[in-house]
Amino acid sequence: MNKTIDDLANRWLKRKPDGLTALESRVLQSALDRTTVTRDTNKAVAFHQTYGDRIADSIARIGGSWSFILGFIAFLVLWTSGNVWLLTRDAFDPYPFIFLNLVLSMVAALQAPVIMMSQNRQTERDRIDAAHDYEVNLKAEIEIMALHEKLDELRHSEIIGMRDEILRMAEQIRRIDENLSARPAS
Repeated sequence: MNKTIDDLANRWLKRKPDGLTALESRVLQSALDRTTVTRDTNKAVAFHQTYGDRIADSIARIGGSWSFILGFIAFLVLWTSGNVWLLTRDAFDPYPFIFLNLVLSMVAALQAPVIMMSQNRQTERDRIDAAHDYEVNLKAEIEIMALHEKLDELRHSEIIGMRDEILRMAEQIRRIDENLSARPAS
């Protein structure tokens, strides 16, 4: 039984072939070819990452960690205690810590866009993963439908075979009955 993408689109997706997306056509073709659609999306994303992307991801990974937060709290405590108690008159940045505010503002001004770049890339990666998941799920559904069709065909052929057997047995019974009724009664 030769199947085409057009046949499968009509039968399983209830759509005309010209209404299929490229992804759906690829999945149907893989069903015909009996090939897999799974792939490692992480490799594809990593292959297209630039050096700047990797740096931004590293900064976001470090900036969003507990070690960074605890380290930064330790830095703030050292800065403020050093300028309030240790240096007193010769304080590098006396209270209200104007230079510290400047440093914190610059760190925030640089760190926020880098983290946003990383989040945008993660969103794109999630979009790629979702499209791949859809592709795999569609392929699984199509394969399940194909299995149902095969089981239905097997069941149908068994029923036809049983019907033929019943007809053959009914014919035998009819002949036996005719032979018995044609015999003279003793």
